[in-house]
Amino acid sequence: MTEPKPNLGKRLHVKTYGCQMNVYDSERMVDLLEQDGYSLSHGPEDADLVLINTCHIREKATEKLFSDLGRLRDMKVERQDGEQVLVAVTGCVAQAEGDEILRRAPVADMVIGPQSYHRLPELAARARQRKSGPSAPGDLAADFEPAAKFSALPERREAPGPTAFLTVQEGCDKFCAFCVVPYTRGAEFSRPVAAILAEAERLAERGVREITLLGQNVNAYHGAAPDHPTGAARLADLAYRLAKIKGVERIRYTTSHPNDMTDDLIAAHADLPQLMPYLHLPVQSGSDKILAAMNRRHAASDYVRLVERLRRTRPDLALSGDFIVGFPGETEADFQATLDLIAEVSYASAFSFKYSRRPGTPAATETEQVPEEVKSERLVRLNDLLDAQRAAFNASKLGQTLDVLFERVGRHEGQLIGRTPWLQSVWAEADPSLLGEVRPVAIIDQGPNSLVGRLL
Repeated sequence: MTEPKPNLGKRLHVKTYGCQMNVYDSERMVDLLEQDGYSLSHGPEDADLVLINTCHIREKATEKLFSDLGRLRDMKVERQDGEQVLVAVTGCVAQAEGDEILRRAPVADMVIGPQSYHRLPELAARARQRKSGPSAPGDLAADFEPAAKFSALPERREAPGPTAFLTVQEGCDKFCAFCVVPYTRGAEFSRPVAAILAEAERLAERGVREITLLGQNVNAYHGAAPDHPTGAARLADLAYRLAKIKGVERIRYTTSHPNDMTDDLIAAHADLPQLMPYLHLPVQSGSDKILAAMNRRHAASDYVRLVERLRRTRPDLALSGDFIVGFPGETEADFQATLDLIAEVSYASAFSFKYSRRPGTPAATETEQVPEEVKSERLVRLNDLLDAQRAAFNASKLGQTLDVLFERVGRHEGQLIGRTPWLQSVWAEADPSLLGEVRPVAIIDQGPNSLVGRLL
């Protein structure tokens, strides 16, 4: 999130949970509200509007939200002007449990799903007006209007820095048995190519050098493109077009599904130097039985063959992944199959989770749930292997000279922090004037979570 600005009127505080999609959404909601006269505050205690942007992926999401709302309720009691403070809950929890939020937490003045963010200024004005009249329940906006949402978002007033997220696709049609996204974000929707290119050009003009294309199932992108022979462009075509924009030096995309890694997208990894050699490609499990129960629609061997093909196309490609342990029905043999797949593929980084029941998903109703202590023990073993692979990958870069995009100042004077093409964090002594520049850096050491470099 950007730094607080001087208070010019109404004040806004935003708290964001979850993935990069939520970070992007929060940034765009700030843009929208700034047009309505808001500026960022330093915290909820001096805000006129507090916005909590929620994530519904993990089991504790709802509990965290109600804890936040309880603290806001107490804060409003303590503040002299507390009754005038607006509280908005947005994001996937808002979409999935809006009625319950309004019932349990009257402190919430607005509950707004991801596709209704364009209505935020209208709803805030209505809630503000209601504050001065008879008490009434908060507003609920949880419809699916992705096209309206994107067309209503204003132009970004400033670049977030040398790197930026750019949402190109939302929703998912895969219906994995553990996932709430199809129910909270809706069906797949792809933004038109022209709208994406226009936003990317504006970002590049304002100093953004690396763009990460976002989507719940980003490589299923299929955006309108009147000049394309089929009338719609896929992600590979979009990447080729973005690579032509002056100033765009790096392109990434996340999150991908193995079944949507098309031939042209694989080829783009060889053809485009701007497309970074780092791919987040979740598999979730190495057991075919569990993959079938998850409705992933691919086998472990399909995934391994895909990885082999990608690495033949781009030999320096590094992989990141997602893994769920303790999915209903997972045996020790199933878990071992996941460990075997990880050992065979080798990951530079990964995200790992214990399976958690999400209301409304098919897996939540399964009777063969894995005991919590078994899930915890398996997660420890899984993370030990993933941590060892990540450390080995980082160690393989020692003594090499890597291109680093400097993104921000470090904690110590004269220190800058940047990223390698493989998304590794690197710190080096460098002048602040190099922020936003890609420079060669000799890697001389590694820490637990970053590399140490010397600017050349």
